[in-house]
Amino acid sequence: MTSNFNLFDSTVTVDQYIVAFQETVIMVGVSLFIGALIGIPLAVILVITRPQGLHPNRWVYGILNVVINIIRSVPFVILMVSITPLTRLIAQTTIGTQAALVPLTIFVAPFISRLIESALLDVDDGIIEAAETLGASTAQTIWYFLLPEAKGSIILALTTACIGLIGATAMAGTIGGGGIGDLAYTYGYQQFDTVTVLITVLILIVIVQIIQTLGNHFAARRRSA
Repeated sequence: MTSNFNLFDSTVTVDQYIVAFQETVIMVGVSLFIGALIGIPLAVILVITRPQGLHPNRWVYGILNVVINIIRSVPFVILMVSITPLTRLIAQTTIGTQAALVPLTIFVAPFISRLIESALLDVDDGIIEAAETLGASTAQTIWYFLLPEAKGSIILALTTACIGLIGATAMAGTIGGGGIGDLAYTYGYQQFDTVTVLITVLILIVIVQIIQTLGNHFAARRRSA
């Protein structure tokens, strides 16, 4: 049952805030998961094919590096608009939470790949040398040496990507993507509802603080293990 209770003088009901929060969680969670599935392997490929990598390959590294840079250089709002045909093809719509997942995933995947690449490059060269000394294959070096050693930094990288996605979902709301951003734009901006804007900003601040705190906690635990 929909509540008629309004927060302060806001025209938005409590139920609308709850639904918007749920939509934001879905958009961030799903796009982060899919983006990580794409971005982490891309980061590994970048690291092993770079000039000083385990298996240098200038063509693979060069092409992948350029493609990632191109996607990352496009502002999210422009990216959303420019891939509208692709969004319609995949999601069968260009409006709503489901549609927003397409540009959000394309936005975050290369972002994650760069963050994870940086985390992997920070691993001490001695770890790689130890793996080679033990006769580990490339796959074994990545899985048993490189990734575990960088786990703390990877957690922080995914935390940063998650927070970046929260900002992107807010922008997705300007084109009907749903979530807290849509609430702020539809009611706060278009209807001059200052209270709604303040409440949505407060909600976003709380979410970001919680995510950053959890990310820092788990990263610290991993590094001290």
